[in-house]
Amino acid sequence: MGSILVIEDEKGILGLIEAALTRFGHQVETAEDGKEGIRKFDRGSFDMVITDYVMPEVDGEGVLDHIRRSSRHRTPIIGMSGTPWLLQGADFDLVLAKPFPLNKLVESVKSLSHANNFLPYRPHDLRAVASAR
Repeated sequence: MGSILVIEDEKGILGLIEAALTRFGHQVETAEDGKEGIRKFDRGSFDMVITDYVMPEVDGEGVLDHIRRSSRHRTPIIGMSGTPWLLQGADFDLVLAKPFPLNKLVESVKSLSHANNFLPYRPHDLRAVASAR
Protein backbone atom coordinates (compact mmCIF):
# COMPACT_ATOMS: atom_id res chain seq x y z
CA MET A 1 0.00 0.00 0.00
CA GLY A 2 1.27 3.47 -0.78
CA SER A 3 2.55 5.27 2.28
CA ILE A 4 2.31 9.06 2.08
CA LEU A 5 3.65 11.74 4.41
CA VAL A 6 1.50 14.90 4.32
CA ILE A 7 3.00 18.09 5.78
CA GLU A 8 0.58 21.01 6.21
CA ASP A 9 0.33 23.63 8.94
CA GLU A 10 -3.40 24.32 8.43
CA LYS A 11 -5.16 21.57 10.41
CA GLY A 12 -8.40 21.75 8.40
CA ILE A 13 -6.60 21.23 5.10
CA LEU A 14 -4.42 18.52 6.64
CA GLY A 15 -7.49 16.63 7.82
CA LEU A 16 -9.21 16.84 4.42
CA ILE A 17 -6.14 15.59 2.58
CA GLU A 18 -5.65 12.75 5.05
CA ALA A 19 -9.30 11.68 4.75
CA ALA A 20 -9.27 11.78 0.94
CA LEU A 21 -6.06 9.78 0.56
CA THR A 22 -7.07 7.25 3.22
CA ARG A 23 -10.39 6.72 1.46
CA PHE A 24 -8.48 5.74 -1.68
CA GLY A 25 -6.41 3.14 0.16
CA HIS A 26 -3.26 5.03 1.06
CA GLN A 27 -1.58 4.86 4.45
CA VAL A 28 -1.18 8.47 5.54
CA GLU A 29 1.11 9.97 8.17
CA THR A 30 0.71 13.67 8.95
CA ALA A 31 2.92 16.44 10.24
CA GLU A 32 1.83 19.96 11.19
CA ASP A 33 5.04 21.72 10.18
CA GLY A 34 8.21 21.18 8.20
CA LYS A 35 10.35 20.40 11.22
CA GLU A 36 8.02 17.60 12.32
CA GLY A 37 7.74 16.44 8.72
CA ILE A 38 11.51 16.09 8.34
CA ARG A 39 11.70 14.18 11.63
CA LYS A 40 8.96 11.77 10.48
CA PHE A 41 10.54 11.37 7.03
CA ASP A 42 13.90 10.47 8.59
CA ARG A 43 12.33 7.90 10.93
CA GLY A 44 9.78 6.46 8.51
CA SER A 45 9.52 4.90 5.10
CA PHE A 46 7.32 6.80 2.68
CA ASP A 47 6.52 6.28 -0.99
CA MET A 48 5.61 9.94 -1.44
CA VAL A 49 5.61 13.28 0.38
CA ILE A 50 3.03 16.03 -0.03
CA THR A 51 4.06 19.32 1.53
CA ASP A 52 2.74 22.82 1.89
CA TYR A 53 5.25 25.45 0.83
CA VAL A 54 4.63 28.35 3.21
CA MET A 55 4.98 27.14 6.81
CA PRO A 56 6.61 28.47 9.99
CA GLU A 57 10.12 27.37 11.01
CA VAL A 58 10.97 24.95 8.19
CA ASP A 59 9.09 25.68 4.98
CA GLY A 60 8.38 23.44 2.00
CA GLU A 61 11.68 24.40 0.37
CA GLY A 62 13.52 23.25 3.49
CA VAL A 63 11.61 19.95 3.40
CA LEU A 64 12.36 19.55 -0.31
CA ASP A 65 16.08 20.30 0.16
CA HIS A 66 16.34 17.86 3.08
CA ILE A 67 14.73 15.01 1.13
CA ARG A 68 16.71 15.67 -2.06
CA ARG A 69 19.97 15.55 -0.05
CA SER A 70 18.97 12.32 1.72
CA SER A 71 19.62 8.72 0.66
CA ARG A 72 15.95 8.63 -0.42
CA HIS A 73 16.31 11.63 -2.72
CA ARG A 74 14.16 10.02 -5.43
CA THR A 75 11.04 10.07 -3.23
CA PRO A 76 8.29 11.84 -5.22
CA ILE A 77 7.31 15.18 -3.67
CA ILE A 78 4.18 17.19 -4.37
CA GLY A 79 4.36 20.85 -3.38
CA MET A 80 1.19 22.78 -2.49
CA SER A 81 0.88 26.54 -2.32
CA GLY A 82 -1.51 29.44 -2.63
CA THR A 83 1.42 31.17 -4.28
CA PRO A 84 2.53 28.52 -6.80
CA TRP A 85 4.83 30.93 -8.65
CA LEU A 86 7.15 30.69 -5.63
CA LEU A 87 7.71 27.03 -6.51
CA GLN A 88 8.83 27.67 -10.09
CA GLY A 89 12.22 26.11 -10.66
CA ALA A 90 12.02 24.05 -7.46
CA ASP A 91 12.65 20.29 -7.68
CA PHE A 92 9.07 19.24 -6.86
CA ASP A 93 7.72 16.39 -8.94
CA LEU A 94 4.39 18.18 -9.13
CA VAL A 95 2.91 21.44 -7.85
CA LEU A 96 -0.70 21.98 -6.83
CA ALA A 97 -2.03 25.54 -6.62
CA LYS A 98 -4.29 26.07 -3.60
CA PRO A 99 -7.19 25.86 -3.50
CA PHE A 100 -7.53 22.67 -5.50
CA PRO A 101 -10.30 20.09 -5.72
CA LEU A 102 -9.55 16.90 -3.78
CA ASN A 103 -10.04 14.82 -6.92
CA LYS A 104 -7.10 16.72 -8.48
CA LEU A 105 -4.95 15.72 -5.51
CA VAL A 106 -6.06 12.09 -5.74
CA GLU A 107 -5.40 12.01 -9.50
CA SER A 108 -1.97 13.62 -9.00
CA VAL A 109 -1.04 11.01 -6.39
CA LYS A 110 -2.31 8.26 -8.67
CA SER A 111 -0.28 9.59 -11.59
CA LEU A 112 2.95 9.79 -9.58
CA SER A 113 2.18 6.40 -8.03
CA HIS A 114 1.99 4.77 -11.45
CA ALA A 115 5.16 6.53 -12.57
CA ASN A 116 7.02 5.27 -9.49
CA ASN A 117 5.50 1.76 -9.42
CA PHE A 118 3.63 1.90 -6.13
CA LEU A 119 -0.10 1.59 -5.97
CA PRO A 120 -2.48 1.33 -3.06
CA TYR A 121 -3.98 -2.14 -2.82
CA ARG A 122 -6.41 -4.09 -0.72
CA PRO A 123 -6.01 -7.76 0.26
CA HIS A 124 -8.71 -8.86 -2.22
CA ASP A 125 -6.73 -7.15 -5.01
CA LEU A 126 -3.73 -9.35 -4.19
CA ARG A 127 -5.85 -12.50 -4.33
CA ALA A 128 -7.12 -11.47 -7.76
CA VAL A 129 -3.56 -10.94 -8.99
CA ALA A 130 -2.40 -14.28 -7.52
CA SER A 131 -5.30 -16.22 -9.08
CA ALA A 132 -4.66 -14.65 -12.48
CA ARG A 133 -1.17 -16.15 -12.62
